[in-house]
Amino acid sequence: MAGNEKSKAKTEQAKGKAKEAVGRAVGNERMTAEGRAEQFKGDARQAKEKGKDVFRH
Repeated sequence: MAGNEKSKAKTEQAKGKAKEAVGRAVGNERMTAEGRAEQFKGDARQAKEKGKDVFRH
């Protein structure tokens, strides 16, 4: 389960980064903001999983 959550975090980060880049390229501020938000969600999920790992070992 933890591996699945970690992969979701990486996917969200990558998807957000791509969306932010496309938003900047076309000048769409909303898409850029959505991309940053997805990256933040991925970062938060990854931090949560790292915290869980600390207490497991």
